[in-house]
Amino acid sequence: MKKWNLLVFLLAILCTSACAPKPVALTVMAAASLTEAFEELAQHFEAQNPGITVKFNFAGSQQLAQQIAEGAPADLFASANQKQMQAAVGAGRVDEAAIQTFAHNRLVVIYPEDNPAGLDGLEDLARPGLKLVMAAKEVPVGEYSLDFLEKAGQEPALGLSYQRAVLRNIVSYEENVKAVLNKVALGEADAGIVYTSDVNGEAAGKIGQLMIPDELNVFASYPIAVLKDSQHATQAQAFVELALSPVGQEILGKYGFMPAQK
Repeated sequence: MKKWNLLVFLLAILCTSACAPKPVALTVMAAASLTEAFEELAQHFEAQNPGITVKFNFAGSQQLAQQIAEGAPADLFASANQKQMQAAVGAGRVDEAAIQTFAHNRLVVIYPEDNPAGLDGLEDLARPGLKLVMAAKEVPVGEYSLDFLEKAGQEPALGLSYQRAVLRNIVSYEENVKAVLNKVALGEADAGIVYTSDVNGEAAGKIGQLMIPDELNVFASYPIAVLKDSQHATQAQAFVELALSPVGQEILGKYGFMPAQK
């Protein structure tokens, strides 16, 4: 009997080491605007899935799509617009049928906390001498910002010359939305255009906001998909399902994102 117990004990030890799931490092390429929300989502995911570590590559969606097209290894891509996700489809790395929209976002005008330019309304963005920063047009938020200005130019209260006047005030085009946020928060510009989800945490205490009404705003859709050549497709799909779940949607909402179904 003692020999039998010893054999069971030894087998249990062997199984503990041999049968335990191997550690998995999940690589997620995600739009810069998702940074804080996805970091919290990853904490929840890792707690639910021992042995899995989520590693992020946060950048402008256009940069990530280019990296994916060039063959950069990854498991999951979360973009701030459909255009860059379609670029990943065109590169053969994402299956069109696998794409799901998991969140929405909207634009807001921000300015330094002390409001050096005395901004009071959207019309002030056209004031000569104002220093405005925006993301480059290749960046989703930059493209959305240009769409907003085009809409605003059709608004009688702002006038047809509004778009041109605002564009003349742009002093720099940034490579992602976080760069726009940081320049404004540091007082290096009088105003910038970002997502409402960017105005949270520490940043919220350093800037003021001018709301853009719904009729002029541009609503961003965020698609997500597991890459076809992912080495951890099952685990990556589990992360997608968490993002779409009530818990994931609550976490995203906490950071200013709107629900996937709006």
